[in-house]
Amino acid sequence: MRVPWRGWSGLPARRPGHPYLAGAPLFIAHRGGAALAPENTMAAFTAAVERWDADVLELDVRRTADGRVVVIHDATVDRTCEGTGAVRELPWSEVRSLDAGYRFRGLAGELAFRGRGVRIPLLDEVLETFPATRMNVEAKAPEVAPLLVEAIRRHAAHDRVLMAAELEGARPSRHGYPGPHGASRRQIRLFYLLHHRPLGFLYTPRADALQVPDAWMGRRVVTPRFVREAHRRNIPVHVWTIDEAADMRRLLSWGVDGIQSDRLDRLARVLVEETGRPPPPALTAAGAGAAAASGEVAP
Repeated sequence: MRVPWRGWSGLPARRPGHPYLAGAPLFIAHRGGAALAPENTMAAFTAAVERWDADVLELDVRRTADGRVVVIHDATVDRTCEGTGAVRELPWSEVRSLDAGYRFRGLAGELAFRGRGVRIPLLDEVLETFPATRMNVEAKAPEVAPLLVEAIRRHAAHDRVLMAAELEGARPSRHGYPGPHGASRRQIRLFYLLHHRPLGFLYTPRADALQVPDAWMGRRVVTPRFVREAHRRNIPVHVWTIDEAADMRRLLSWGVDGIQSDRLDRLARVLVEETGRPPPPALTAAGAGAAAASGEVAP
């Protein structure tokens, strides 16, 4: 059982740690690794887990017109599929017929997944397929948040799913979610504005993790002090979306607790070199041979 968080005058209030967050720095596959496979699809998630040994799958969910929870980032299907329309206005029968690999281009610009049966999955499918994998799931609209909580409860997965919600209306606390949760945009903004001020120690976000961009609108968000102040409150810092190896190394040197990336190939190598993490199958000779035999492009 998690104990209530406490603080006292002169010291920052501390959040109790959650087992979900163990093993830092975490290797977080942003949308499954969106540079290497169609984002938010089973193809991406399978590669992230089986080839790259990602610790966490990051994904986004929305609600269809008939109340199904589907894994997709955008409000419409236009950017990733051959169809058009708002997800919230389409029935699941139509959403599942779309080619989610239609517009994906690989590192060389090739249409590597078009016509290969890649579909938009249901959240239930992802939870069932990866029963031992941690997930970072963001409710992209308030309307999907209660359905997301119901799905996690059906699968008894609240200990391995961190519920992220940028918008206050989708906050886990508003929907009775008992598992770990990330800070909202408002909480992050407050922490950012206050953490270097004289009385900033009086504010501790009621969240299990700060998931933030490295920079926003030309202004640096993550700094050594930002990380240090978060750690004084026992709140880990996860940074998105980091695709350059130099940035990954810099953030690791500052002590961040997790990196979200589309370039799983680069992040895997950096973690092996900087932390001594065992290389994943995709970076071993056996893994490269299996990729070649299956027709995949080796990293």
